[in-house]
Amino acid sequence: MSGVLEPILPAGGRGPILRTQWGAFVSGSWVLPDNATSFAVVEPATGENLADVVAADDALVDLAVWDSRKAFEGEWGSLTPRERGGLLRKVASAVCAHAEELAELEAREVGKPRRDALRFDVSFSSAGFDYFGGLADTLHGDLLDQGAIEARVHYEPYGVVAAILPFNWPPLHFTKKAAPALAAGNTVVIKPGEQAPLAVLRLVEIVNEVLPPGVVNAVAGLTAGAALAGHPVVERITFTGATATAKRVLRTAAENLTYATMELGGKNALLVLDDADMRTAIDVSIEGMFYNQGEACTSTARILVHRSRYDEFVERFIDATSQLVVGDGLDPATDIGAMVDASQQKRVLGYIETAVAEGAKIAYQGTVPQDDRLRGGFWVPPTVLVGVEPHHTVAQEEVFGPVASLMVFDTDDEAVEITNGTAYGLTAAVITADHFRASQLAQRLHAGMVFVNNYMRRSFLGSPFGGVKGSGFGRENSAETLHEFVRAKNVRFPSGKAPVPVWPPTEG
Repeated sequence: MSGVLEPILPAGGRGPILRTQWGAFVSGSWVLPDNATSFAVVEPATGENLADVVAADDALVDLAVWDSRKAFEGEWGSLTPRERGGLLRKVASAVCAHAEELAELEAREVGKPRRDALRFDVSFSSAGFDYFGGLADTLHGDLLDQGAIEARVHYEPYGVVAAILPFNWPPLHFTKKAAPALAAGNTVVIKPGEQAPLAVLRLVEIVNEVLPPGVVNAVAGLTAGAALAGHPVVERITFTGATATAKRVLRTAAENLTYATMELGGKNALLVLDDADMRTAIDVSIEGMFYNQGEACTSTARILVHRSRYDEFVERFIDATSQLVVGDGLDPATDIGAMVDASQQKRVLGYIETAVAEGAKIAYQGTVPQDDRLRGGFWVPPTVLVGVEPHHTVAQEEVFGPVASLMVFDTDDEAVEITNGTAYGLTAAVITADHFRASQLAQRLHAGMVFVNNYMRRSFLGSPFGGVKGSGFGRENSAETLHEFVRAKNVRFPSGKAPVPVWPPTEG
């Protein structure tokens, strides 16, 4: 299979999809086995089929893994770190050259604004390969003087890394997994989310124009993740997704004692203190809650406001929410796109119904597109809930949609208790004029990342990303991420400084 996208249509138009049938990508080419089972990828804005993708069975996963192992033991494994880094920087340029095409694919299959896909997701993908390409030759070992013995510490790649991705922000998650793993010298088998695999599969094809065959392979489908997690040749797993799915992956990986990094969900809180600048509070809350239509593990779905500022905040937050444009992701005016599929739409609407049944109230609910072409889309209007209590389901579970839960607190201690009172611990945010107070709260909040007077998720590259508790373990996006993909080897030699002691001791 081959082909090139036609030029992207003007803003609001729909370009042709690269191909209507996608396979696995193994050893530098597309693989479509005879009688293979496929699954449909649906455009969220319209409900129409975009393409069919081969659902990899165990045999196809096995082929991809062994091919990646062969690449690891072959040309890729013989390259120096600097040579690897140079190739990754060429990948960065290749991604940049295909930016418009990738942004359109993502917008079409995820439902998000193409504007955001281009400015953040695809931009991050290019920048991430450049960043980790520059770090590839920084994994120096160490030499320890232990008297008669010197210990040489080497960092070695694992081999084949299985990267299991979610549906949201596909180019970003692809790069967060693949770039550091490759920089450290591993090969990678990518498994994209079933709802949105096309941009990832196209990225794998683009990457293979630069890297040797087999260094990055890809398989898709509902069972491919489990097959990768349980494969005996896979020596490292890196996963982003739901906490419940992560537990299944870990149970499978435990059979082979395969090491894993888990970047999981969040039930993040944004704290608006009594001294907060209200304009900042509103701007930060709108971005934190509704960016990427709330389909984000970092979404600030719980907004806690001090009682003295609550009424003012609710009024201004609703006013700002009402100005958000819900629509087709290919329309440059769109702020909030459709949910990724019908299942996600039903799930999010169900949380709203449950919240009302448990005592919360809908203070505002936006409208969805009425255009005939978009009537079959998976829309959820931006919704603002008030009267939400800490024990409510909507305040405890990850909704993953444009549903804001506004809550009230009276003291900093109460705000900390509410914030920490979930199974998650990914992010938190504090809006206050007192930096000392913010620093104190940051130390008390159970989160891997704390924002103060901002929620700038688009600048994570270079700083560690990850959570605590049910939000997972391991860190991404930073120099220390390289150490997630290597293991230390201790090689000990006589130093020549003194005789090596022997046992049992000899006389004289």
